[in-house]
Amino acid sequence: MNVIRLGIVLALGFGLGCTGGKSGSITIAGSTSVQPFAEMLAELYMKHHPATNINVQGGGSSAGIQAVESGACAIGSSSRTLKPAEQHLSCVVIARDGIVIVVNRANPVADLTLDQIRGIFTGRIKTWSEVGGGGASITPITREEGSGTRSSFQELVMGKEFFSDDALVEDSNGAIREIVATDPAAIGYISYGLIDNRVKALTISGVPPTVATMTAGMYTLVRPFLFVTRTVPAGQIKKFIDFVLSPEAQTALQHEGLIALP
Repeated sequence: MNVIRLGIVLALGFGLGCTGGKSGSITIAGSTSVQPFAEMLAELYMKHHPATNINVQGGGSSAGIQAVESGACAIGSSSRTLKPAEQHLSCVVIARDGIVIVVNRANPVADLTLDQIRGIFTGRIKTWSEVGGGGASITPITREEGSGTRSSFQELVMGKEFFSDDALVEDSNGAIREIVATDPAAIGYISYGLIDNRVKALTISGVPPTVATMTAGMYTLVRPFLFVTRTVPAGQIKKFIDFVLSPEAQTALQHEGLIALP
C-alpha cells in the first residue's frame, strides 16, 4: 500500500472512528465511482431510519477494501471485482455500471474501435488525425493505481498492454471529466452515471453507451459496483444492504444511470 492510501486507511480507522460497531453509525469508504451513488442510497435509507447515520468517503476501491479488511470501516465500495487475495471477504453486487470514453465537445471524433482506444492509451496513436480528427496531439487521461475504474478498464480494454508514460493520471472520475471538458485534445474514461453535457460520450464501433445497450450486452465496457464487508453482513449493516437491494433503491440507482439488478 503506498503512503497516500495508507494515510486514507489510517484516517478512516482513527480520524473518523468508523469501525461500524458503534450503534446507529455506518461508514462506507472506497470507490470514487460508487461514492455519489452510495451517498444517494445513504440519504434514502436515513429518511426511513433517522436514528442511523451513514458517512460516505472516497479514497479508491483498493483503499476501501483495505479499510474493510483492517476493520477500519464497515463497508467498502468497489468498482472492480475482488482479486484472488481479497476473496475471503464478503461482497454483494449492488448494480452495474458502464465505462464510457469521453472527449471534449469540440472534438469532431464521435466513434472509436476498441483497438483505436487501446492504441491511444498505450501511446501508439498519438494524434487525432490518425483516428479521423484534427491534427492536435492526443492527451490521454487515466486513473491512478488502485482505482477500480482503472482496473476494470485494464481488464476490458487494455488487456496485457500498459498505459503510456505520457498519459495524465487523475484521482477521480470527476477530475477526468473536468479536464476533458476544458481541453479539446483530451480523452478519458469515466463512469456512465457521471456523464453530463460538458463532455461528449463516444460510441464504440457504432454502439452507444446506454442502459439498453449495456443490458443487452451490446456495449461491453460494463463492470460491477460492489459493497464489501469483512464478514457476512449482520445487524444494521445487513439492514442497509438489504435496502440497497430493494426495488425502491434499485429504481433510484437506475434513475441515476446505473444498470439495476434483475
